[in-house]
Amino acid sequence: MTAPDYPETRQGDVSETFFGEEIADPYRWLEEDVRNREEVADWVERQNAVTDAYLDALPARDWFTQRIGELYDYERFSVPVERGGRYFYTGNSGLQNQSPLYVRDSLDAEPRLLIDPNEWADDGATALAGWVPSPDGSKLLYSVQDGGTDWRILRVMDVATGEQIGGEIRWAKFTSLSWVGNDGFLYSRFPEPEEGEDFQALNMDQAVYYHALGSDQAADKLVFSTPDHPERNHTAQTTSDGRWAIVTSSTGTDSRYEVNVIDLAAGWDTRVLVPGFENSWSLIDSVGSRLFFTTNQGAPLYRVVSIDMDAPEAGWTEVVAEREQPIADASLVGGHLVLEYLEDASSAAYVYSLDGELVREMDFAGIGSASGFYGDPDSPEMFYSFSSFNRPATIYRYDVVTGDSTVFAEAELTFDPDDFVVEQRFYESKDGTRVPMFIMRSAEVAASGEAVPTLLYGYGGFDVSLTPSFSTSRLAWVEAGGAFALANIRGGGEYGKAWHDAGRRANKQNVFDDFIAAGEFLISEGVTPEDGLAIQGGSNGGLLVGAVANQRPDLFAAGNAAVGVMDMLRFDQWTAGRYWVDDYGYPDREEDWRILRAYSPLHNIQPDTDYPALLVTTADTDDRVVPGHSFKYTAALQAEDLGERPQIIRIETRAGHGSGKPTDKAIAEASDIAAFLAYWTGLEPTE
Repeated sequence: MTAPDYPETRQGDVSETFFGEEIADPYRWLEEDVRNREEVADWVERQNAVTDAYLDALPARDWFTQRIGELYDYERFSVPVERGGRYFYTGNSGLQNQSPLYVRDSLDAEPRLLIDPNEWADDGATALAGWVPSPDGSKLLYSVQDGGTDWRILRVMDVATGEQIGGEIRWAKFTSLSWVGNDGFLYSRFPEPEEGEDFQALNMDQAVYYHALGSDQAADKLVFSTPDHPERNHTAQTTSDGRWAIVTSSTGTDSRYEVNVIDLAAGWDTRVLVPGFENSWSLIDSVGSRLFFTTNQGAPLYRVVSIDMDAPEAGWTEVVAEREQPIADASLVGGHLVLEYLEDASSAAYVYSLDGELVREMDFAGIGSASGFYGDPDSPEMFYSFSSFNRPATIYRYDVVTGDSTVFAEAELTFDPDDFVVEQRFYESKDGTRVPMFIMRSAEVAASGEAVPTLLYGYGGFDVSLTPSFSTSRLAWVEAGGAFALANIRGGGEYGKAWHDAGRRANKQNVFDDFIAAGEFLISEGVTPEDGLAIQGGSNGGLLVGAVANQRPDLFAAGNAAVGVMDMLRFDQWTAGRYWVDDYGYPDREEDWRILRAYSPLHNIQPDTDYPALLVTTADTDDRVVPGHSFKYTAALQAEDLGERPQIIRIETRAGHGSGKPTDKAIAEASDIAAFLAYWTGLEPTE
């Protein structure tokens, strides 16, 4: 199978001059919302027709569809949240498009269905997003996500009756959900966008509001805003005892915050707790008048500090000093601090006293990722999950006082995790930096040492840490006889601030060098043959795939660039794109522009060069990385002579950046991608 006949794409005559260089933008018209321009909608339809026909003909597609579906079909649960003696959690029987929410009226009670989002839309694309019970467990505040958008609709339910309380809250986005007592809550919203601009307009003027149950949204109280600084974002979080609300403000994606505190028991007096935007500050919780935070102030790998709000003039007290590993998460449970650290990109957790004395290390089942650590400052009961590449999440109930741990929920699997080997290796990047990599193979392949088609995944940005996680499509790839590798390249948060800084703005090329070196390492170590390497990444990772395909088209056989940031000269023009200048730089500043120009996937395609087979994936309701990025990039690829391998695009409808995607769509997309990458790397399932 060679490249298909691509649909014709009209080239416009848009051109602009930046810092002395003229930049043609012939596909500028593809930036417009598919809902608002018939020409764009027609282009999407014609591209999907070509792509669907191509994917339908792939020999391994049926195998991957069946096997990924089988692997998806296991019962799974979220980490429970206890409020007022009730336990709330989501559960999925296996192939339900969305996970329903259940409640138990006591720990040992039978679960009761509270919300089934599968009843909300015929296509399964309306999802239950965030949710939080009221402090007494009598009510549930939850958010609804429709068609994959970042916009949220907020609703409140009476837990006993299942009836909705009051009306809906609209235009919430990038919001926390924080109860104030049991009769109202804090949330963040943006002004209602102009008609037709829901998925395109820049997000500005975010503000925090208070909503009293039973009132109209129009009557909501403005709690915090900065109209003189419309670029600032604000989220509010209340402490478990209901005494304090912490408003955290940011200007972009960097962990540099200004913090205000509201005394909810004293007339909602607001005062600055941490001025400026210099460091990360993250509320853990409170005990009486004492607030606990994690911060990287004076500690690039983070430490725990506290302040007594009865005597704030005394300043901050260090509770747990910085260690050699970064803090990834922190909770206050049963009068103890529970701190999760990343040790070479794998989870480790420790229990401390409130005075900072180490009590014990928690025991985990090897290399993996722990999350949750949900509990109450006044109760020793805590819940968390643990998973790895070859193990889906198991939910544990843990006593922070005794250290006793029991299984709360565990999946019944259709495979044996011990049939797979997960290992961690380290390799050298171009500049000699030591970079970690996880590799998963079947025990048989690992023992034989055979070089097999390998799927390499990366991200490398925004302080995001990639840790071992379970994926049915990755497991299916390995079951088919391949290997899966995850490279913890610079730009992430695996080793704290220095690791992040080494892969952003002027240092962004380090990210691409690390990923290229990962591919070279897999070949040189005999994990994969020279013609058997596929690459994959999403969002900032989609940018990664596009950039390295341009820089080393000879190294990779195939790639999947998912929902990627492909036009680095205009990314700040839409929705949340303006936030990303912290990682990428400012396109309107010459120094930053020249760096962006040097690696922008759209602007560095090499004509008359043999390229990897590329499957670009995006969705029409992605209002985080708008689909115009992928549309323009694909049109530019198809306009050049890039050899016999295809460069095609798969455009999902009623889907967004990834969250909320129904199970059937997730299986179909994963199967298409796996079959495409398998064909071009020579992976042939034999089972």
